[in-house]
Amino acid sequence: DYQGSHDPNDYAIGKKFDLPIINIMNKDGSMNAETGDDYQGLDRFDARQKLWDDMDAASLTIKVEPHTQRVPRSQRGGEVIEPLVSSQWFVKTEGMGSKALKAVEDGDIQIFPERFTKIWNNWLTDIHDWCVSRQLWWGHRIPVWYVGESGESEYIVARNEAEAREKAVDAGHAEDVVLRQEEDVLDTWFSSGLWPFATVGWPQEEGKEGSDLSRFYPASCLETGYDILFFWVARMVMMGLELTGESPFNTVYMHGLVRAADGSKMSKTKGNVIDPLDTVAEYGADSLRYSLVTGVTPGQDIPLNMDKIKANRNFANKLYNICKFVTGNALKDLSDSDLSDIAVSGPISKEEFESLSLPERYIVSKCHSLVATITNDIENYQLGAAGSKIYEFLWDQYADWYLEVSKTRIYEGFGGGGAEESRAARRVLVYILDVSLRLLHPYMPYVTEQLWHHLPRTDATSDQAAHALMLADWPQMNDENVLVTDEASVSAFESFQMLTGRIRNARSEYNVEPGKRISAVIVASGTLKEEIEKETKSLVSLAKLDPEKVTVVEAGSDEAKAALEGEEAIQLVIQDGVEAYLPLSGLIDPVKERARLDRQSTKLEKEIEKLGGRLKSSGFVDKAPPAVVDKARSDLAELEDQLSKVKASLEALPSA
Repeated sequence: DYQGSHDPNDYAIGKKFDLPIINIMNKDGSMNAETGDDYQGLDRFDARQKLWDDMDAASLTIKVEPHTQRVPRSQRGGEVIEPLVSSQWFVKTEGMGSKALKAVEDGDIQIFPERFTKIWNNWLTDIHDWCVSRQLWWGHRIPVWYVGESGESEYIVARNEAEAREKAVDAGHAEDVVLRQEEDVLDTWFSSGLWPFATVGWPQEEGKEGSDLSRFYPASCLETGYDILFFWVARMVMMGLELTGESPFNTVYMHGLVRAADGSKMSKTKGNVIDPLDTVAEYGADSLRYSLVTGVTPGQDIPLNMDKIKANRNFANKLYNICKFVTGNALKDLSDSDLSDIAVSGPISKEEFESLSLPERYIVSKCHSLVATITNDIENYQLGAAGSKIYEFLWDQYADWYLEVSKTRIYEGFGGGGAEESRAARRVLVYILDVSLRLLHPYMPYVTEQLWHHLPRTDATSDQAAHALMLADWPQMNDENVLVTDEASVSAFESFQMLTGRIRNARSEYNVEPGKRISAVIVASGTLKEEIEKETKSLVSLAKLDPEKVTVVEAGSDEAKAALEGEEAIQLVIQDGVEAYLPLSGLIDPVKERARLDRQSTKLEKEIEKLGGRLKSSGFVDKAPPAVVDKARSDLAELEDQLSKVKASLEALPSA
């Protein structure tokens, strides 16, 4: 006889050669009558020891040699697991597996990223029958009823006991026949596999027009972790195709696992587990959500860095402050009719766009280009990249540039206050913030919803269940109605940004006091000269220039020659056709600057002399480690370079 019921390898061999399978163990781990009188009733561990002792006494053992082996243990109780042959219920998967394979092969289902398709094919090509029996106290009981008070030879599969009894009577049994339902429950993954359709009314609502099942099944995109592609996703697809005839979704988006900041697996033993509830309590749900979503690359694990969460909490604060400026300052004291006039009811039209000034055309163009990019990224499941682009636009373009420019339209102290330009600036401020909140809403739903309700907006439409951001239209609802942009305006304002940046850098290099306003001559040509001239007050505000001493002239003109004549100035080449000249007299006090540079020169000369002396010493060069000597030489070269720059600056100073 063959005993192969307590080792997987022995069992496989026995099945291969059609050997009889003998079970020698009871379910409590004790030996049964098949082991004989000497072992029957013994615990499994005691039986193993006695068997060895009996073999040793009969001189059947050769030697004792310890070795390490893998012993399976229960995850919950820690007990050693013993393989045991028993009656289990299986689902035949060959047919269902081939349907699931074909669904992906035919493009009915797309797995993203695509490399997981190979794993899908490998699993479903060599699929085994699925054991769905589980000996647990919770779960769906297997819908099988055994006929009679004992035994399992005759059984009925039915939806419920009434149906089982009806089938039993049809099979010739009495109406009061004893039916016993199987006590095993279905595998968790079996129950989970029903989720796409059972949760929306299957099977009760099959074929009913307007039902939840007809509206929500099949679904579009399933987002889940790559580690359960086979355990859950494959089961949903197999069961969906088998029971409904349709794939449960058309796209499977695989995200990675959340790991510690260093990429290691989170573990209580290591002490690197981040509790999301604690993180939400300290930094907010949106900060954590945004960090996770923008940190994801499809199919790759996500290292969760607390510094990033803090930075994104700061981003949420930045959003609040932006909204506070727009609603609490820019829109302050406006009447209800004025607020209604600038409320967002849809995309800015081409006609309105063309009536705007350069900074407004620029920020609207950048915003509309962002909408197209974000829409495309999200449709192609580049979720992390899309979220990061919204962050960069809001912080680097809207807050750092346009909010500052808008002050020169709205406030008299900045040179603004005109009715038309202030109305246009307020309109664009609200429009860009509204669109940005719509784009950001999927990533930071709570903050954006709260802030959106503070903006002027049109009344809710009749088909909206609530007047909420989560129900508002996406900024671009279709590919046909392309949002208006103008590359010439973008290019012109980028030249303006470069001009402003170069003047700011020059102020820093010459240590100009932050509050001091300086003079400048801007040389440009053609349309760009006209645009810069129109935005002189913006340049004055952003670059801290003296409004009485700023001139914008045509390149090569007599006016340009006259403006530059007879004064020493720094020349800043911004781009081809655009230059700026900053008179030195406005940048620095020659006497104070010469004294400062003299002090710096003296200090550098002393350091060079000291370090040069060390390098001339054979005791240092011969005895010090090569790396130390090389660093000293590098430091000396850097000091000498600094000294040459200081001397050049001294020579460039105008005479006192």
